[in-house]
Amino acid sequence: MIALETGSGRPLIALHGFGVDHRIMLPLEQMTDGMPWRRIYIDLPWTEAAAATATASSTREVATALLEEIDGHLGDEPFAVIGNSFGGMLARHVAHERRQRVLGVATLAGVVEAKHTARTVPERTVLWADPHVLRRAGADRDAFTEVSVIQDAASLDAFRRYVLPGLRGADATVMDRIAGDYSLDALPENAHPEPFTAPALHLFGRQDDVVGFEDGLALRDHYPRGSFVVVDGAGHNVHLERPGITGVAVRDWLDRMDLEATPKPAA
Repeated sequence: MIALETGSGRPLIALHGFGVDHRIMLPLEQMTDGMPWRRIYIDLPWTEAAAATATASSTREVATALLEEIDGHLGDEPFAVIGNSFGGMLARHVAHERRQRVLGVATLAGVVEAKHTARTVPERTVLWADPHVLRRAGADRDAFTEVSVIQDAASLDAFRRYVLPGLRGADATVMDRIAGDYSLDALPENAHPEPFTAPALHLFGRQDDVVGFEDGLALRDHYPRGSFVVVDGAGHNVHLERPGITGVAVRDWLDRMDLEATPKPAA
């Protein structure tokens, strides 16, 4: 499942969303530049490079395979985990199942309510659409505009670089199986109700009509060390549409974990 490992330092597991691959998480390379973190990018079962796990038929099976991969690769080494969308739900699961080894957890437009019809989401909104960019999108236009809130040149370029390759390579048969059994047995916060006290970040797009932000904010009491950030001018691809503020929030989260690892001065 490991697609790419870069950098050096403490491990940071990166989990992508449904229907794409690890490349949607590669903006982390710029966000973590110069920081003491080793990025470990995972490819989930429907991706081109994940044939070994392509037999998975439920989110529970994906989660089990993911934990086995992390345990096998890292052993007892402490790590942090960050996930986008479906990967955000998995990141919270990993963080709670391996709480004693997890330095912190972050989600970017993470799924909280697995059932689509039960999610609290805003109405579909497009805040900016450049007609020249939409013409340039050509055959990619429908896929680009499906969830994009800011439809400008930078967003299109990011979509083509980080999202489109995974969309094109996804195995629809595997996705259909997992989509038919999309939920974990329970919310990680319900399965492990003791508050999660390591540094956390949960970042949402204000105009995200896929997972919304209200369901995520309802978890705030469970994360006493959690930053909850709702970014205006962003939809489900919040880290691509608003990379600046996302990068600041991610680096702050990493800094908080670095501080936790720093020996405290003597009184």
